[in-house]
Amino acid sequence: MGILGWIVFGLIVGAIARLLMPGSQPMGCLLTIAIGIAGSFVGGYIGTLLAGRPIEMAEPSGWIGAILGALLLLFLYGLASRRR
Repeated sequence: MGILGWIVFGLIVGAIARLLMPGSQPMGCLLTIAIGIAGSFVGGYIGTLLAGRPIEMAEPSGWIGAILGALLLLFLYGLASRRR
């Protein structure tokens, strides 16, 4: 159930980040999941640095951090894909 939970969580976080990011992001469902999962790690790491303690995903700050991390990765993905 753990891996399935991460996939669903990544899909939700990635989809929210894509909705919040202006412009179009030409990517499929798998890349949206990957951006969401990676964004949760980035957001969790930054949140841990700022709070001084591990941030749990069950807390609202964990969700906000995951979405902000996914937005950052989505922005970087957009910059990288424009250069090609």
